[in-house]
Amino acid sequence: MELRDPANLVSSRARTYWATQYGVLGVILLAAATAGSSVGRLTGEWRWLAFLAVALVLVVGVGVIPIWRYRVHRWEVTSTAIYTKRGWIVQELRIAPLSRVQTVDTERGPIAQLFKLSTVTVTTASAKGEMKIEGLDRETADRVVQELTAATATGADDAT
Repeated sequence: MELRDPANLVSSRARTYWATQYGVLGVILLAAATAGSSVGRLTGEWRWLAFLAVALVLVVGVGVIPIWRYRVHRWEVTSTAIYTKRGWIVQELRIAPLSRVQTVDTERGPIAQLFKLSTVTVTTASAKGEMKIEGLDRETADRVVQELTAATATGADDAT
C-alpha cells in the first residue's frame, strides 16, 4: 500500500449530476426569495441581496463546483486496498486495506438515477468511518461492489 492519488476518474456524467443538484437548490432558493419579495418580507436592499445570493449559488454551483469536483474525485481498488479522493475546497484522500472492509453498499438517489449514476459506500473497521465513491456509472459501481465483496470474502483477516 502506497500513499498516492487513486487512478480512476468518476463518470463524466457526474459533472452534470452535481450541476443539477445545485440547480435544484438554486430553484428552491429562487422560489423562497420570490415568495419573500411577494409577501413583503424582503424589501429594498434585502430583496436584491437575496436575488444576488441566489445568482451566486447558481453560477458557482452549476458552473464551477462540478468541474472542480470532477478534477478532484478519484477512486481505485487494488488487490490490497481501496483508495478514494474527494472534495473541492477541502480535499480528502483515504486509503483502507481490504482486510478492514466490513460492508459495501450501493446507493442511487432520484437525481442520480436520472443520470444512471451510483454511489458506492465502503464501511471499514476505522474510527474515521465510511468511504464513498460518488458518481460512478451503474455498471462500474456494480462491478466494484462485486470485486470488493469477493476480495473481502476470501480474506482471512477479520475486519473488527
